[in-house]
Amino acid sequence: MGINSKQAPARDPKRSYGFVLQDVARLMRRNFNRKGQEMGLTQAQWQALANISCREGLSQSALAEIMEAQPITVARLIDRMEEAGWVERRPDPNDRRAVCLFLAPKAQPILDNMWAMAAELRATATQGISDEEREIFLSVLLRIRTNLSEMTS
Repeated sequence: MGINSKQAPARDPKRSYGFVLQDVARLMRRNFNRKGQEMGLTQAQWQALANISCREGLSQSALAEIMEAQPITVARLIDRMEEAGWVERRPDPNDRRAVCLFLAPKAQPILDNMWAMAAELRATATQGISDEEREIFLSVLLRIRTNLSEMTS
């Protein structure tokens, strides 16, 4: 199925889905990083905590893939987070060489603050956008993610 001229995206980065999504994501991360630094969290730490909280029991290698980081980098990050009492490593019941990651109770207050900061940032980012528009936007993004996830290489 070819792309006709009506479907072809403009060559203007300001009108390109990829460029705009990347820029919005960059700005969201930058603003969240500023708030995270006030809590003493690095970007890698809050990303790891958020991902582990949504997928408790995932492996370090899966976390590295999600975070688009090298496994050794994530291993060192988890070492520090485990020392801080935020994360627990448990043996993987299906692979004796692997460990699964879980949140430690000490992480919950940090996560509560993170979700509150995220809600505040979302409210600022979506100022002037109706609830209906927000739902449509999220629905479209979820469909795009599904479409892209189902693509084969």
